[in-house]
Amino acid sequence: MAFTNTQSRYASFGTIQTIPGEVIDCFWYMIDNNLKGVFVLESTINFELLNNHGALSVRFSQDDDPYTSVVIDFNYKFDTSWPKLFHAVDNMGRETIMTPMEL
Repeated sequence: MAFTNTQSRYASFGTIQTIPGEVIDCFWYMIDNNLKGVFVLESTINFELLNNHGALSVRFSQDDDPYTSVVIDFNYKFDTSWPKLFHAVDNMGRETIMTPMEL
């Protein structure tokens, strides 16, 4: 199972150029506190940034499991200039948040 043997974590250049570190931390928070041990995680998972009345919500999904998604609300202001989609990739314990263009 992916995301169970974390050895290091990164954010790609495209990610750190487009969203604040606090939003990147939201992805790791969701993986650690809401996804691990609850879902069988693929090696690439999706995160969609949503505008929830001006606040940030993040939706988790997986390509091979179209029936499962989790949306979590955060106390951060949503910025309409942010890209909408990011991926978390687990490469043998090296986990990276990246944009779709970098995948």
